[in-house]
Amino acid sequence: MNVHSKIHADKGFSLLELLVSMTIMLAVMGIASSVLFRAYSVKNRESRTVDALTSAQAALNVISREIANAGFGMYEDINTKVPYNGIVIANSDTNRIRVRSNLDNSGGLPGAPAASTLLINAPGEDVTYYFDSANSSIIRHDPNGNGTGSPSTSFIVNKISNVTFKYFDYVGTSSEAIGPLSVPTANTARVVIVVDVVLDAVAGQPDNQTIKLSSEVTLRNNSYMLQQY
Repeated sequence: MNVHSKIHADKGFSLLELLVSMTIMLAVMGIASSVLFRAYSVKNRESRTVDALTSAQAALNVISREIANAGFGMYEDINTKVPYNGIVIANSDTNRIRVRSNLDNSGGLPGAPAASTLLINAPGEDVTYYFDSANSSIIRHDPNGNGTGSPSTSFIVNKISNVTFKYFDYVGTSSEAIGPLSVPTANTARVVIVVDVVLDAVAGQPDNQTIKLSSEVTLRNNSYMLQQY
């Protein structure tokens, strides 16, 4: 081997080759970083989604249970004792529902709230649920919340964009539902609750994402339901 050939063999990479190699390495690192960032973003989103849905589902279970008990121990009049579904129609609509029940079974007439007829002064016997847009929350109001006759208002769950109540009526013995209705009636026997859960913003994911949770509640003390037993 002559001297010229030896020098050529030992000179290493050229500047162009180094630039090409660095460009390829940077591109690979950029792709890897993008994949890792996206994976972290998805993991973060899923974790927050699970937390939000768990809280909303727990709140939905509480609301469903209290609505299902509406009308317990109550009836329309003292003679026929027609069952009362427990929904206060004047205070209920698409975004609000007020239900009453006579859990300690004292009295039973919704039209005469006196001690001898309708005694609903215990916690949980007169409950209103409604959506508070200012705080993105579902509010629970109970005028007898602390057991001494003083009202109690509490946040059931936040990070909510809306809660809606849909009412379904059943007349006589017919199994055909009338609805959904935006307001309840004396024949309402089923309520569907829909909660829109707002997901926290996560980097790399679309903002203002919502997930709907729903619960279908049968008013077990409604006249139609009691005729099924």
